[in-house]
Amino acid sequence: MTSTDVVVVLPGIMGSTLRRNGRLVWAPSAGAALRAIATFGQSLKRLQLPADIGDEHPGDGVEPVALMPDLHALPGIWSPVRGYDVLLRRLRSLGFSEAGSHLGAAPGNLLTIPYDWRLSNRHTGAWIATIVEPALERWRARGGRFADAQLVFVCHSMGGLVARWYIERCGGADITRKLITFGTPYRGAAKALEQLVNGVDRRIGPLSLDLTDFARSLPSLHQLLPEYACIERGEDLLKTTEARIPDLDGDKIADAMAFHSQLRDAESRRTAGTESTHAIVGVNQATATTARIVGGRILPQDNYGADELFGDSTVPLVGACRSDVPMDANTLRRVPDKHGNLHRNRAALDELEGILTARRIRVRARGTVELRLDALELAFAGEPIPVGIDLSDDIRIALRIAVTDESGRVVESQMRPRTNGAIAATIGGLAAGAYTIEVGDPDLRVAPVSASMLVWPAA
Repeated sequence: MTSTDVVVVLPGIMGSTLRRNGRLVWAPSAGAALRAIATFGQSLKRLQLPADIGDEHPGDGVEPVALMPDLHALPGIWSPVRGYDVLLRRLRSLGFSEAGSHLGAAPGNLLTIPYDWRLSNRHTGAWIATIVEPALERWRARGGRFADAQLVFVCHSMGGLVARWYIERCGGADITRKLITFGTPYRGAAKALEQLVNGVDRRIGPLSLDLTDFARSLPSLHQLLPEYACIERGEDLLKTTEARIPDLDGDKIADAMAFHSQLRDAESRRTAGTESTHAIVGVNQATATTARIVGGRILPQDNYGADELFGDSTVPLVGACRSDVPMDANTLRRVPDKHGNLHRNRAALDELEGILTARRIRVRARGTVELRLDALELAFAGEPIPVGIDLSDDIRIALRIAVTDESGRVVESQMRPRTNGAIAATIGGLAAGAYTIEVGDPDLRVAPVSASMLVWPAA
């Protein structure tokens, strides 16, 4: 039986299409990721936020339109992320349905909320109340077993922080039953620190596009900075508020850390037994966790003190769980995959189904052997592309490496035997475009792992 609750889907940063004064300015469609970046670049100056924006809206005519169905990325902002179509199909298969648009249509219990991902998560968290609460009331108005319906948030990446702010600071806890997250950086990610300080490679082809100033104008991206101590200084680890971070505004950093403190304080005061959190986290992928500051730049480090914790290649394990949840807690659902594919991973979606339905679900595509995939996020046309593969167990196995373009067409496929140690492979020079690399074994003894990559026109 389908849940009587209302499921609310919130995407991550860059995961909503944006329109400005009636014209789409951020809306990749199949086969058009690079073209979408070019379109965005043409509007860059008008999309950059004022230095003093804080938690406000700039009133610049930008409005969200829909969730991204396809691969989306902005070099220097965040990792490439695949679209939300697979997640929505799974939810519909469980009986959840959106409200119809025609007059007199029945209210639905699947609500997808695109949002302006440039803005502060405080702003967005308060704004979604104007959408989710009327939708819940319409659903409850059906009466009977629907009268006691509550909200269930299903969020990818930064969308989980938006939902947390609504739940903890905007009264949402009273009407929320569950918060389910895929790869949410509960305590931030060193990836955001690297992107904000180092910016993007200026060689990215004919666009001559530098997104650094745009990125540094975003309150949302600052709120993805690590809340945990992450700056290496000798034997110690410092928080971002305890070290001078090159080229960043100290007040913006302090405000972003206050965002996390405010959430943590609210969670500690909340009555036990209300909203439950279920974190589905990516594991076993090399992930920037701490950082060194050298010559005014950030040098990301995969280690956390003496440990190498791994993560989903974007969000490290230490950032993927709330501060009151131990990293070895059995409440964390661990899936070996990368950040940009976690919300599409079959095993992760099986975990989601089990949480939503409270049925015992057999998690598929989840072998006992975990795979690690190291691949570039940004490459250049015609250049050989290295790929590194490792397995958690010392077994001999043949792995398939498949490269698909944005239309889903396989453009390269190779089998590589693994005898001892890691596998080093090379993908031939690709044409400019966006691609997905998937590695797995034909017998499904190893859960496949996917990585998304932009191939830029040669400089």
